[in-house]
Amino acid sequence: MKDKEQLVELFKLKAEAVSAVVTPVTSLHQAFEYVVDICEKKEACQLLASGCEEGLSDPAQALCETKQDKVIAAPGLTKKLFKELETAGKGKGFKFIQDGLRNHLGGIDIGFTVVDYGLAETGTLVLASKSEETRLATMVCEIHVAVLPLSKLKATSSDLEDFLLASFTATPDYTAFITGASRTADIERVLALGVHGPLELHILLWEDK
Repeated sequence: MKDKEQLVELFKLKAEAVSAVVTPVTSLHQAFEYVVDICEKKEACQLLASGCEEGLSDPAQALCETKQDKVIAAPGLTKKLFKELETAGKGKGFKFIQDGLRNHLGGIDIGFTVVDYGLAETGTLVLASKSEETRLATMVCEIHVAVLPLSKLKATSSDLEDFLLASFTATPDYTAFITGASRTADIERVLALGVHGPLELHILLWEDK
């Protein structure tokens, strides 16, 4: 079994090889500040198709109106932590949401999660996603910011056997394995990022213990 420092270095190497941005943090508060900072620096979400200035049907116009602000979605946080995230972004003009993500399919700028495990051998994140809100937060955002507690970093997928068996028997189940930003080469074998999910994946390594 590799020691913790080796696991962290291996995870970082593998995650960065698939375009993830890996950054250490010392607390969830620092993670919240990171989220606010990258949201402030990025352009407003571009997932919404152009044409909102044209005459549209009522449903299409309603969709356009959901993208008047930059949106940060953090459905998995407790009310106390969600309030702390909102406080970190106070005065920035961002909209913070925990539910109702179906009403924001025109584009979510940042999806924020605290994942269940990380796998060093492939730089993969493991996230229990039974909640539709969690799935949407990680799939329709432009940037996914995921906090990985280092106490949950494992060497290989075999180390998750008990966790996965428990998850798969508690049906219905949806456990996501996330490795890097969304990518595809289906179109003329040209690699494209962000086609089926986030354009960017930021992994914050949290020294929680």
